[in-house]
Amino acid sequence: MTATIQPVILAGGSGTRLWPVSRRSHPKQLLALTGPRTLLQETVLRLRGFGAGTVSPRPIVVTNEEYRFMVAGQLLEAGVTEPLIVLEPVGRSTAPALTLAALLAVEDDPVLLVMASDHLITDVPAFQAAVAAGAGQAEAGRLVTFGIVPDRPETGYGYIRTGEPIPGAAGACTLAGFAEKPDAATARRYLDTGGYLWNSGMFVMRRSVWLAALERSRPEIVAACRAALAGSRRDGLFLRLDRGAFETCPSDSIDYAVMERLVLSSKPVPAGHPAAGPAAVVVPLKAGWSDIGGWAALWAACPKDEDGNLAQGDVILEETRGTLAHSESRLVAVLGVEDLVVIETADAVLVAGKDKTHDLKRLVARVAECHEDLAIAHRRVHRPWGCFECIDRGERFQVKRIVVSPGASLSLQLHRRRAEHWVVVQGTAEVTCGPEMFRLREDESTYVPVNTPHRLTNPGPDLLEIIEVQSGDYLGEDDIVRLDDTYGRLEDG
Repeated sequence: MTATIQPVILAGGSGTRLWPVSRRSHPKQLLALTGPRTLLQETVLRLRGFGAGTVSPRPIVVTNEEYRFMVAGQLLEAGVTEPLIVLEPVGRSTAPALTLAALLAVEDDPVLLVMASDHLITDVPAFQAAVAAGAGQAEAGRLVTFGIVPDRPETGYGYIRTGEPIPGAAGACTLAGFAEKPDAATARRYLDTGGYLWNSGMFVMRRSVWLAALERSRPEIVAACRAALAGSRRDGLFLRLDRGAFETCPSDSIDYAVMERLVLSSKPVPAGHPAAGPAAVVVPLKAGWSDIGGWAALWAACPKDEDGNLAQGDVILEETRGTLAHSESRLVAVLGVEDLVVIETADAVLVAGKDKTHDLKRLVARVAECHEDLAIAHRRVHRPWGCFECIDRGERFQVKRIVVSPGASLSLQLHRRRAEHWVVVQGTAEVTCGPEMFRLREDESTYVPVNTPHRLTNPGPDLLEIIEVQSGDYLGEDDIVRLDDTYGRLEDG
């Protein structure tokens, strides 16, 4: 292994299958579901200590504008100080996302390692060994995907059909084909007969090999990505694409755009032959993988007690078996049930049969019809400067708890229809209110009238916490006129 491995992390998904913990504005890759670190953080740390070659310390992360500050903050917490975060103005699936990363990874034709940001892998050494095997195949000019060794007849995943073993390639095989999600009988047959692996959605290939393959199969994707990058601009850690150019890009996955076309192409040509396209290869992966595609998948992937229960948070279980109980803000007590999922958050509770959680998307759609905010955001809302949460509200008032990170500052703003009262309960606040600037300490307060420019800054080394009481005839978050903002949100909220 001599080429540099360039991690490419796809972090734009917004799934609803883990509602109410995962929501549209705070999806599962940004959640700590299996330990103290989020799934995104676990993904970027998965190659630490990789011994088979050099891994670039600067991952390319492709996400969307809504998640940008949370993504950047979590990467910095994980010790990734110089990520390149590419902001897609619209989603166009995985082939354009990878193409953007490939066009940006211009040094020495690196091996691109494409990883989803929301998967769980518990056996990191086994994962690194598979990456080393795949990278070796990629250096030989092959396009490589990883197939998960199945341990059950799963109907929720697509499958990869393996072909002939590649001599001396540590279990790698030619890629013989893909299969859509099967019914139960077909999944059982796949498991019994062998030769089928779960499709992981992870890939490894040379930058030049990917771009050449895509130019042959979907040149319009390459052209649109080039145009989007030509009109892009840097914004700190972020790269903002040209919206108009990227909106013209077709939406397609890596599998459909390239991998399946290689399998279905004309008769095989020996590897290295000038007429041959890159060979498609699959490397088996047995490393405790799960896509955490729903609550039942999380239950299956995590250690459980002697009764088969998974308890997270403040949970008491009695005479209960095979159940996942998750608490975020209060005690959850469960008595005398089996095979349930009980999920508590500050503003919503889910109770479901564990075998029914695959239908959660339909339920969340119904939630959105009558409580749209509960499908979009949590009560605690994250911002680049910290977070806030509503703790009470009435017809003409709202009470919020606001936490500001050390050295951070809210935008200079005003409100047309509400006034605010601030009480400092922890730390020191530097306040701008109209023409005045002053400091407030614990147990001190101030008043911000309607239509008055104001700003809140934390000048200290500790968290600043204030209680904000809003009053007025309209209290929505869209009643904000930003006059100046450290984080460039004057145009995009």
